[in-house]
Amino acid sequence: MRALITGAAGRLGRAMAKELEGRGWDVIGLARQQLDITSYKALSEALKEYRPRVVINCAAYTDVDGAESDFRRALLVNGLAPKYLASLCVSSGTKLVHVSTDYVFDGEKGEPYQVYDDPRPVNRYGESKLWGEEAIRESGADYLIIRTSWLFGTGRNFVSMILRLAETEGEIKVVEDQYGSPTYTPDAARAIADLILSEARGTFHVTNGGVASWYDLASRAVRLAGIEANIIPCSSQDFPRPAPRPRYTVLDPFPLKEYIGYKLVSWEDALERYLARG
Repeated sequence: MRALITGAAGRLGRAMAKELEGRGWDVIGLARQQLDITSYKALSEALKEYRPRVVINCAAYTDVDGAESDFRRALLVNGLAPKYLASLCVSSGTKLVHVSTDYVFDGEKGEPYQVYDDPRPVNRYGESKLWGEEAIRESGADYLIIRTSWLFGTGRNFVSMILRLAETEGEIKVVEDQYGSPTYTPDAARAIADLILSEARGTFHVTNGGVASWYDLASRAVRLAGIEANIIPCSSQDFPRPAPRPRYTVLDPFPLKEYIGYKLVSWEDALERYLARG
C-alpha cells in the first residue's frame, strides 16, 4: 500500500514514515520544502504523480503564539490546506488521515474530552485547527481525524528543551496548572497505522494514557535523565503569553480500543522508552 505523508520532516511525520515502512508500505514523505500544502495546484500534482491509497497530513502551523498575530498563515496551513486535500481525496478515491489537536477544546470541562464533545478553542491556533477539521467533515471524503496532544519524540520537543535547559541553567520554572496527556510519537504512529488498517472512519483521540501537568512531565524527565536541576512549579499567570492556553485537555480515547484492540500505554512508560533511546 502506498501512503503519501505531508509534513514528513516533523516529529509525527517521521515516526509515521518509520512505522509504515516497517510494515512494508511504500511511503512517499514530503517535507514543507518539497510540497507547499497551501497550493491546490501543488497538492493536485502530487496526488496525480504518486497516486497514494492514503494521504496522511502531518503538516501543520504549530506556533500557538504566532497564530495570534498571523492568523491568516495559520488558517492557510491548518484550515485551507486540509480542505484542499479533502476535495482532492474525494476526486481520487483516496483516504485522508488528518492530524489535529487537543487545543480545539477550551479546557473547562474538568474531565477528559470525548470525540463528540463540542469544540470551543480559546486561541487562534485552535480555531485554525478546528476550521480544518470541519472542512474535512463536510467534504464527503473517506477520512480519519486524529486528535493528539503534547507530542514528544525525535526532533525538538518540550522534553528535549527541558533537558537542555536543566543542564545549562540548573533551575527552571515550569507551569503546573495546565494538564494534558503527553504522547510519544512512535506510539501514536502505531495506533494511527492500525486505525487505517481497521478501515476506521471519523474522529479519534490518540494519546498515551494518564494525566500530567507540564511540571509533572518536566520533573519526571529530568529525574529519569539523571540531571541535577531544580524544577520549580509556577502558574500560567507567571508566564503570560500572547495566546491563552486551555487548562485541561486530556482526551478520552474511546472508542480507540474497540477498533484496534488496545489503548496506548501510560505517558510515564512512553517517556522512559524515549529517554532510554539516548
